[in-house]
Amino acid sequence: MQGSSLALRLFVLAAIWSALSLAAAGSVLIAVYRGSAERAFDERLGVYLKTLVGAIAAQSDTAGSFREPDNVGEPRFELPLSGWYWVVRRSADNKVVVASKSLVGDVLVLPSDVGIAPGADRTAKGYIQGPDRQDLRIIEREISFDEQNAFRLAVAGNAGDLNEDITVFSTRTALILALVGFGLVITTYFQVRLGLFPIERMRRALFAIRSGEAERLEGTFPSEIEPLAQELNALIESNRETMERARTHVGNLAHALKTPLSVITNEARGTEGTLAARIAEQAGLMREYIDTHLERARMAAQRRVIGAVTDVEPVVERLARAMRKIFERKGVVVETDIQPGLRFRGERQDLEETLGNLMDNASKWCIGRVSVTARIEGNPRADDRRFLTIWVDDDGPGLSPEKRLEAVKRGQRLDETVPGTGLGLSIVTDLAVLYGGRFQLLDSPLGGLRCELVLPAL
Repeated sequence: MQGSSLALRLFVLAAIWSALSLAAAGSVLIAVYRGSAERAFDERLGVYLKTLVGAIAAQSDTAGSFREPDNVGEPRFELPLSGWYWVVRRSADNKVVVASKSLVGDVLVLPSDVGIAPGADRTAKGYIQGPDRQDLRIIEREISFDEQNAFRLAVAGNAGDLNEDITVFSTRTALILALVGFGLVITTYFQVRLGLFPIERMRRALFAIRSGEAERLEGTFPSEIEPLAQELNALIESNRETMERARTHVGNLAHALKTPLSVITNEARGTEGTLAARIAEQAGLMREYIDTHLERARMAAQRRVIGAVTDVEPVVERLARAMRKIFERKGVVVETDIQPGLRFRGERQDLEETLGNLMDNASKWCIGRVSVTARIEGNPRADDRRFLTIWVDDDGPGLSPEKRLEAVKRGQRLDETVPGTGLGLSIVTDLAVLYGGRFQLLDSPLGGLRCELVLPAL
């Protein structure tokens, strides 16, 4: 997919949207799991806290002194610095009354010490840093055994266990969502390709029309682009009708002009005198000019015909045979070197007109050798159009750079002794420009003149 393609845009947008959606879903899942894990952990600590309250209440005396309970439900309360601790403090003086053996005399910071207020269940919860810089999850509750004795009881557990569970879940969730995302990307790619395939099929159909293999868009298309296909077919048909009308008008104009000129010419030839001869001469020139300009109008109309394609090699070979026959007495050798499969994107008559002019001029001016070579350009141009280059070389006297410029001017003849109107090279130049190509005169490797013609190729 190219950088500016519709498929790439759809694919990138879908991939970005999928990635953002999965990332948001992953964040929500992890947040929900974290909340659930914390609640489960708090419930576990709450059980230990209730057990501690019951054990302390059963051992309390009127003086408010306690001894350490035998069992709170977690063996790690007995292990030094295990990360699991409990403590009982007197509310009045914040003095530790009794604590778990795991604290080994260290101080445990309570939620109330850092300003964490109790919730609706009268229990304060939070994260603190315990002995040996351990991360702890702690819950605290204040209870009173009598009116004089109020105590704060707290139970803390190692938050590393909780965080490890959350990390494992987060990693697995990210991995699963990444696999899902990869699957979505692959699915999106094929979905985009499949969804845009009718457009690709339409592009191929249009290429077939341009290459002359088809005359209209055939087949069925999705309802979204079926109107476009119908409009394109209507445009192609309208183009053909317009070109046919133009050709008809050109033919009618040619007939309308040539008939009066024929009458004038015949009348002049039937009359003796200098004036009659001059009229006949000028009428002949007018006929040639009319033929030339009508030919240009025809070429301009044909240039806009969609789907016209011409094989180059048969045209060149046929013209070469004609030149050999026409200039047989002169002994002209016409050599051809045409790249196989070379095709001109245009009307056959236009190619015959231009090459006929160039090969005829070369045969007239050469000493005895004419060469015609045709090749495709190496790379397409910026608009993806391909062009072919045709070189017509001769071994004649050639032309100086100044005379080359004059030779392509309309009606310019460099040698009046050679028959012609001086319009041939001008017509070639006009046709090359009409097709978006170019025409120029250069030095030939054979020693004479090289005519370089660039035209669109298929």
